[in-house]
Amino acid sequence: MVQINDVTTYTNIDGVGVIVLNSPPVNALSAAVRDGIHGGVQKALADADAQAIVLRCDGNTFIAGADITEFGKPPAGVGLGEVQRVLEESTKPVIAAIHGTALGGGLEVALVCHWRIAVPTARLGLPEVNIGLLPGAGGTQRLPRVVGPEVALEWMTAGTQVKAADALESGLIDALAPEDDLQGAAVALAKRVVAEQRPLRKLRDENAKVEAARGKPEIFAAFRKANAKKFRGFAAPEKIVQCVEAAVNLPFDEGLKLERKLFVELMHGDQSAAQRHYFFASRQAWQVPGLKKDAAIVPVQTVGVIGAGTMGAGIAMNFLNVGIPVHIVETQQAALDRGLKTIRTNYENTAKKGKLKVEAIEERMALVTGSLDLQDLSDCDLVIEAVFENMEVKKDIFGRLDRVAKAGAILASNTSALDLNQIASATSRPESVIGLHFFSPANVMKLLEVVRGDKTSDSVIATSMQLARKIGKVAVLVGVCPGFVGNRILGQRQREANQLIFEGAMPWAVDRVLYDFGFPMGPFAMSDLAGLDLGWNKEKSTGSTLREVLCEMDRRGQKTGAGFYDYDEKRTARPSTLVEGVIKQFAEKKGITPREVSDDEILERCIYPMINEGAKILEEGMASRASDIDVVWINGYGWPVYRGGPMHYGDRVGLPKVLTRMREFEAKYGPQFKPAKLLEELVATGRRFSDLKPAH
Repeated sequence: MVQINDVTTYTNIDGVGVIVLNSPPVNALSAAVRDGIHGGVQKALADADAQAIVLRCDGNTFIAGADITEFGKPPAGVGLGEVQRVLEESTKPVIAAIHGTALGGGLEVALVCHWRIAVPTARLGLPEVNIGLLPGAGGTQRLPRVVGPEVALEWMTAGTQVKAADALESGLIDALAPEDDLQGAAVALAKRVVAEQRPLRKLRDENAKVEAARGKPEIFAAFRKANAKKFRGFAAPEKIVQCVEAAVNLPFDEGLKLERKLFVELMHGDQSAAQRHYFFASRQAWQVPGLKKDAAIVPVQTVGVIGAGTMGAGIAMNFLNVGIPVHIVETQQAALDRGLKTIRTNYENTAKKGKLKVEAIEERMALVTGSLDLQDLSDCDLVIEAVFENMEVKKDIFGRLDRVAKAGAILASNTSALDLNQIASATSRPESVIGLHFFSPANVMKLLEVVRGDKTSDSVIATSMQLARKIGKVAVLVGVCPGFVGNRILGQRQREANQLIFEGAMPWAVDRVLYDFGFPMGPFAMSDLAGLDLGWNKEKSTGSTLREVLCEMDRRGQKTGAGFYDYDEKRTARPSTLVEGVIKQFAEKKGITPREVSDDEILERCIYPMINEGAKILEEGMASRASDIDVVWINGYGWPVYRGGPMHYGDRVGLPKVLTRMREFEAKYGPQFKPAKLLEELVATGRRFSDLKPAH
């Protein structure tokens, strides 16, 4: 065995030169890995006793992708293009031996090898779209040549990780190896290639599959149309489509030039910067600053849920999905039956869509039980309260739960805004109380705000974070304040959206601006979807607010065919002249003279106060990092990932601009726009949110 460099070895095994990379944790394409491959190939070519070359990796995976920590830094080592050239132009056949994952640049390295073999558990893909990029090392030109343009389009624009069996069927790999003998199978394949005197297979020269699509622009037109909703606002998918069009219509080298040009455009654009920011932010959110590393993890083998409403049923499903038994407690049998029926119906609907095996419905339903007695939760390791938002009700439940729950059990509230410390004060064990704020629908939404009370123990926090990962949530630890992080910031946007309509910006104008920014829908369309009568009481309604007036007119949203908008039988929204008139009457009563409100003002009035509130949250230590706030808003509120979250967006816009506008708004509209001290400090010192250290 010869050591090529710190991460690469070369060994001649029975006439085959085997290059082995070992650069933990994922063999990313760092300068050392690139240098190692390049040096290893040179060594193999100079080895007269080697007739073929195998490239494989030690550790858990093949090359899992580019080393994105190198992005934006001066180039070092051998370039990836040169590494690919020596592999592709090797006069000896090169076999890529794949286990774990071959993703992004890793797969692009494998695509320049002459043959590919993988173990059955391997996954392959070009997921660059997830960080706002396209495959920039020939992936958009070689993949269509091996699997066909249609399949390549699907895989690259979705960032799909393809199973080894599917990769074999598509032609992406040439053989499957036994799970426990990848090297042996790769060496055997290399010897077979030599013995059969197979010509070196270069994907760049294989044109049959791309030529079959030439002169058929309808393939691309249909693909764009079918995915228009999914791709809305994103730059990378369209540029990937353009690259595949080039693979079909242009010679290989010209397609490669276009790929490089479009890659550089994306690389230097705001979207990829935002998506790369989110990539790291979503990983950092799991790291809780100041948490004891040896904090004991409570084994959670049974979960209790108090409340079988939509939220309680959805929460229960998260645990049933991973095989954890759940016991639901309600006060009325009818409510309990409804909740259990909701769970079954949800599973049946999932099965109808082909996303769940029919037999799995009964397996999961067998794990859920229900009763009307809180005492039945005495053996649960975790109990989650999911009743309506009323402090006295919640304190009463926690007081009773304290007497029932076993020692060491975690007591959690699903409150979305109430003071968790007050709730915990109803117990004799506040260290065991935590907030687990699921978002609705709880069985679908990814975000989980984990709310740390003043006395919540490190053990309970660590257990909750670990459990969140187990049930497939994106968890962010937050502190106790009204609305926590997500709803507190949402309140700023809602206030301004509701004020702007009285000043002259109609609901559809506000919705359009926020939709064009990238949100799935604007606040008024969202209100119509949820129902304007949520929390409205007909008997107590006084017509003092716009919402009350609309509800009194039976304009309660989509379900009644009218709300802020008018709806046809297909629920297609149209601006309502009636609502416009009602708004103008309210404005008149308030003494407001309607004016023209620009799109820029709508956006700044809705978004900048959110950024400012985020600064206050950081100032108060209610979030550990600015990036945690971004994770909350991307996963819980539909903030477009290509804008990176409110705090990242503030950094990109420029905090001096945000501060200037907030001061202008404060002078014109009042103290609700008062800039956060932290915002002022950052601007004064020339820093950004991303420069802040995590709060402990």
